[in-house]
Amino acid sequence: MANRLPSAPPVLAGFTYVRPLGTGGFADVFLFEQNLPRRPVAVKVLLKDIVDEGLLRMFNTEADVMARLSSHPSILTIFEASISADGRPYLVMEYCPTSLTNRYRREVMPVEEVLQLSVKIASALETAHRSGLLHRDIKPSNILVTAFGSPVLSDFGIAAAVNGRSGVDEVFAMSVPWSAPEIVDEKVSGSIPAEIWGLGATVYSLLAGRSPFERAGSGQNSRDQLKARIRRAAYTPIGRPDVPPALEATLARAMSKDPAARHASVAEFARELQATQHEMGLAHTPLDVAVDEWAMAGVAIDFQDDRARGPVRPTVERPTRRPARDAPARRARHEGTVLAGSGGRRDGATRIFLLASGVALLVAGSAVTAFLVLAGGR
Repeated sequence: MANRLPSAPPVLAGFTYVRPLGTGGFADVFLFEQNLPRRPVAVKVLLKDIVDEGLLRMFNTEADVMARLSSHPSILTIFEASISADGRPYLVMEYCPTSLTNRYRREVMPVEEVLQLSVKIASALETAHRSGLLHRDIKPSNILVTAFGSPVLSDFGIAAAVNGRSGVDEVFAMSVPWSAPEIVDEKVSGSIPAEIWGLGATVYSLLAGRSPFERAGSGQNSRDQLKARIRRAAYTPIGRPDVPPALEATLARAMSKDPAARHASVAEFARELQATQHEMGLAHTPLDVAVDEWAMAGVAIDFQDDRARGPVRPTVERPTRRPARDAPARRARHEGTVLAGSGGRRDGATRIFLLASGVALLVAGSAVTAFLVLAGGR
């Protein structure tokens, strides 16, 4: 979280502001209520004074990636993306009341629960990889929990193509405690082996109550100190008696210093977690991975697209009104009267004729009713 007050919430048509949810380095998140259909939503808004081409490209990427993948049960759902009236890009997303940001530090999470959610998040990440995308920021705070208790992966803001470009355009954005050595050394900006490290470090954190290279005591966990330990990549066992040795071995492999020594894919990592579930006598959590035919469908995402899509105000003038002479014809159509080539006078005459006919029928009906009443009286 950023150490600042949140910015002013945007004014969005069809949404009612409720309260702030959090602040970050690039954006604020607010709780809104959507008016129709009525539901709580989270609105992520970029900070106006720092929006540039690079950040806008990241925002567009996040919107496109999440829209592409949010049908996955373990990826946060996005409802809308646009530009607010004051020029700030925003995302309207599924509201998740809790996250794993601090829970693992406050309480000991059961091994069974951690295994279950880890397989689900691995499913989401593997699906993203099969779609040609990297997340590049796997950590506990990016795992949210829906209102029904299901974990979902969020914040694809610095996602990039698996076969991304290298050079000056690379973005070395990292959350140090969960970053692989090659990310810390800025040798690569993202890769599948680095994603596997990040997921392994996240699972480790949920079980240990701390990130893998933290040390007890104040002054022991500065950014530089963490980086130095990560470069050495000396795995320290979690030490919980209820964590099976096979799970420790899986995490140690995922956080190998050599990227080639890690699992070949996130799916392989997940299958080892499922094997641990079997060893513990637990039900297997399904590996929900999209088939390649679905994952690669659609037009490829343009990671260079930095246009501000979703304009606030129309760029085309409103159409002029139709000439007044068309008004009678429109009224006639509205009233259900079909008149071939009718003009204003004929419309008026026709209406008079219809009105007179109606009156005549009413009078005739009244006369018949009176006759029947008199006949009955006799």
